[in-house]
Amino acid sequence: MTDVDIRPATAADLPAIVAMLADDPLGARRESPDEPEVYRAAFERMAADPNQHLVVAVRDGRPVGTLQLSVIPGLSRRGAVRTIVEAVRVDATERGGGLGTLLIEWAVAESARLGASLVQLTSDASRTDAHRFYRRLGFTDSHLGFKREL
Repeated sequence: MTDVDIRPATAADLPAIVAMLADDPLGARRESPDEPEVYRAAFERMAADPNQHLVVAVRDGRPVGTLQLSVIPGLSRRGAVRTIVEAVRVDATERGGGLGTLLIEWAVAESARLGASLVQLTSDASRTDAHRFYRRLGFTDSHLGFKREL
C-alpha cells in the first residue's frame, strides 16, 4: 500500500475522523458529529500531550483511516513502557483492502520505536470480526476488560 501515507492528524482532519468514529452501530450511539467543538477541545488536549499520537492514513489527500496510540510509562513489568491502541477505524470505502493491517503494523512498529515492550488494545465484546482480525495480527485475548461510565 505505497499510495497510503500515515501521518499525525491535524485539526483539519477532525471531520473525517469523527465521521469514521460514528460510522458503525456502536459509534452512531456515542458520537456527536454535529458538536465539533467537543472534538476540537479533545484534539487540543491530545496535541498538547507528547504521549498521545493521533494519526490518519491518507490516500489521495483524503483521510481513510485513523487510530490513537497512547504511550504509558509504568512500574510493572520492571518499569516497562506500554502502548495502547485505541479508536482504530477505516473508512467504509476502504474496508477489506488491508488498510487496517497497515495501521496496526504502523502502531506496533511505532511502539517499538518509542521503547515500548508491550502493545495492548481493547475491542468491544460485540466486535467479533475485529477480534479475529487482531488475533490474526498476533494479539492474544489474554485479559478480561472492565469499564465504568462516569
